[in-house]
Amino acid sequence: MGEVLSRRSIHDGRIVKLWLERVLLPNGVQTDLEVIEHPGASTVLPFINADEVVLIRQHRHCAGGSILEVPAGTLQPGELPEACALREIEEETGYRAGRLESLGWIWTTPGFTTEKIFLFAAHDLTAGRVSFDPDEVISPERMAFSDALERAARGDITDAKTIATLFRASAGARRR
Repeated sequence: MGEVLSRRSIHDGRIVKLWLERVLLPNGVQTDLEVIEHPGASTVLPFINADEVVLIRQHRHCAGGSILEVPAGTLQPGELPEACALREIEEETGYRAGRLESLGWIWTTPGFTTEKIFLFAAHDLTAGRVSFDPDEVISPERMAFSDALERAARGDITDAKTIATLFRASAGARRR
C-alpha cells in the first residue's frame, strides 16, 4: 500500500465520497489518485432449494436499462454484512432467510474505489414481505441455479457482483 501524502475532498455524496489523494507508491513514485470511498455492501443469492434460485431484474441507469442480478444493498453505518444481506433478501425478493452461508468477499473495482462486497447464499427460505425503496425498479425472477450459471458463462448476466456470487455459490455446492 502506498503512503497518502495529502487528501482533498472533491464530493461528499449520499452514498460515496470522492477524494483526490497524492500518494507515494511502493516504487517511490508520487502520483495523484481519485478515490471513491464506499461503505461496502452485501449480496445474497436466495436458494428456493438446491436447484432453484431467485435473482432480480433491476433497472440500472448507468447500465442503460434493466439487468439481472443478485439482491444487494449498501451497508448502513454500523451494520454487519449479514444483517444487510438479511434485510436486502426480504426487501427485494419477499423471502426471509433461515440460514446464511458466507461466500467470502470481493473488491469491486480496486483501481479507484474502496468498495468491498460481502457475498452470501441464503437457505431455508420462508415468506416475507417485499419493500422496494422509492428509487428501485425491481422484479424477482425464479430460475434453475444451473440456468443462472449458464447465463453468467454466456455473458447474458453482466453484473460483476452477481457473477462472483454465482461462481462462489457454485464452488461451495461442489464441495458439499
